[in-house]
Amino acid sequence: MTSLTKLLERNKNWAKKVSKEKPDFFDKLSQQQKPDYLWIGCSDSRVSENQIVDLPAGKIFVHRNIANQFLQGDMNSNSVLQYAVETLNINHIILCGHYSCGGVLTAFEDSYNGLVDHWVENINIIKCEYQESLDKIKEINDQVNALCELNVIYQVRNIYSSDVVRRAWASDSNLYIHGLIYKLTDGNLIDLNISITNQKDLNNVFKNAVNAVFDRYIK
Repeated sequence: MTSLTKLLERNKNWAKKVSKEKPDFFDKLSQQQKPDYLWIGCSDSRVSENQIVDLPAGKIFVHRNIANQFLQGDMNSNSVLQYAVETLNINHIILCGHYSCGGVLTAFEDSYNGLVDHWVENINIIKCEYQESLDKIKEINDQVNALCELNVIYQVRNIYSSDVVRRAWASDSNLYIHGLIYKLTDGNLIDLNISITNQKDLNNVFKNAVNAVFDRYIK
């Protein structure tokens, strides 16, 4: 008996249940995937993308990491992006963060946590850039959540600036990029209004999205 026995039993029970309810489910699922969305999200175990948008398996192509980062030098996320756009022909890229994110909190507190500190350094830079405005927010939890929103906005901008997206837009691809954030307290997704489909609108959309963050929190 292994430590995964219970997990494997749950898998068998699930497969039997699905096969009984939908006899053709696995035959269809085993065919070539044709997802509608690329979802770049956080590794947090509480945020399951298919579950929170109520979509079945096969509809979302997924990349997850700590604090939903999209870094220009990260071959993993860039390879996922290229495959999604150029092979799967996905038209909608969703960068989704969540409130009370542990990775954002790590950057916010600027304490020593090992390797993860290097991974979230980009968020620490965002925090430093907006420290004066963040300090105007009364509650610490609200400061962290504002930084969660800013992190989403900045990662969306990083996707905008990627070679993959630039090539797609140069070829008149109908490619949209969106920034969302998830509320663990009630299960709702919030649109941060940073959706864009061409490079020329980037600066205005980015500026307005950042301003909206502080409008929400500074009374």
